[in-house]
Amino acid sequence: MTTCKLADRQCVPCQGGVPPLKGAALEALRKQIEDGWIVVNEHSLERTFTFRTFRAALDFTNAVGEIAEEEAHHPEITLSWGKVTIRIWTHKIDGLTENDFFLAAKADRAFQAMRMK
Repeated sequence: MTTCKLADRQCVPCQGGVPPLKGAALEALRKQIEDGWIVVNEHSLERTFTFRTFRAALDFTNAVGEIAEEEAHHPEITLSWGKVTIRIWTHKIDGLTENDFFLAAKADRAFQAMRMK
């Protein structure tokens, strides 16, 4: 799947009090991001990206960090040699919202851009 229109959407701060996405609504959004993402217990999104070097993995980590700052939506990022695992959920409601899928799509776009270099 190519980077989708979700990557063009902006995260909106969650005020709380909204229910997390579940079931069919969750799956419909999951289908709009890259296949590498998995939904963990209807609570979070997770994907591991692989790289040929530590430097490339670090550069990607920094790129996703910049996106997170711009969007004010911060994932859990784990960096190790040749791979980066990103876990996303909306902390305020302890579950998934559309914002999480927007951020996932933006991470996919950053990954694709790095692969083009």
